[in-house]
Amino acid sequence: MSGYRFFSRSALMLFTTGILFSSGCSSSKPETTPNSLVNEGYASSVKLYEKGDYSAAILRLESLLFPARATALEDDVLYLLGESYYHSGDYMLAAEMFSRVQQISSTPYARTSQFMMAKSYEQLSPHFELDQQYTRKSIEQFSLYQELYPVADSSKIVSDVKTLSELLKINPENISYKQNYASAITQLSRIDSLRYSGKAIRTMREKLAKNSFSIAHQYVQLGKYKAAGIFYDEVIAHYPDTIYDQPALEGKIDVLIKRKKWFDAGLALDQYLQLFPEKRKEMQVIRDTITQNSKN
Repeated sequence: MSGYRFFSRSALMLFTTGILFSSGCSSSKPETTPNSLVNEGYASSVKLYEKGDYSAAILRLESLLFPARATALEDDVLYLLGESYYHSGDYMLAAEMFSRVQQISSTPYARTSQFMMAKSYEQLSPHFELDQQYTRKSIEQFSLYQELYPVADSSKIVSDVKTLSELLKINPENISYKQNYASAITQLSRIDSLRYSGKAIRTMREKLAKNSFSIAHQYVQLGKYKAAGIFYDEVIAHYPDTIYDQPALEGKIDVLIKRKKWFDAGLALDQYLQLFPEKRKEMQVIRDTITQNSKN
């Protein structure tokens, strides 16, 4: 055998032996899989979140977004990331994460992510004079939450919670009482979130009405009465349940008189008095002015 062939064969044997040795050593260590990395990363993120260290939780959870896809923890990662963004004040990203949770079928976070998405847009809702895109989005999402997750009889749920609480004091080990009490508490939390939704919708509708009313007022100051009338009509048509409905009707009557649209002013006054008959005496002078000019 030549020296070259001997060297080549010896080198090959040493290489093969090295592979087998290293394989034998590595087999003694626990295998790290993508799922185990996601599990560990999520568990540590939960601890950071519970400590209130939202920035650190966000960094950890963001690194899990891709490896967690199509795993059992995908919605857990997205939801916790949404909560972390929300508590750190990054409401735009929070809304995006909660929206992504909604796209996962059969997620247990469906209800809470819908509610939190609406709250995120509520936080993004600006001062009434600015663009109200996020105000409208929040109303839309809160309304959808009310539609998707209604509570049939709130008074019965409150009564059930009280009754089961008393029964558990008597028999704290009763499994049926425990299960029914937990279910009733869950239903009670839904009542609170529905009440919050209703209040938030009313508040934001007031803001939208104020936005349109303030624009109308600005046009009046500029002497652009036709444009002002358009925005008064918007308040009257879309926000009759707000405090701006009555002043918008009064404003409409005023700009129609300024434009000498006497017939239309009379119709607007009739509409106003049907809604607010107690104002009939107060509006008599305006009625007389409209009637007098209608004859001319």
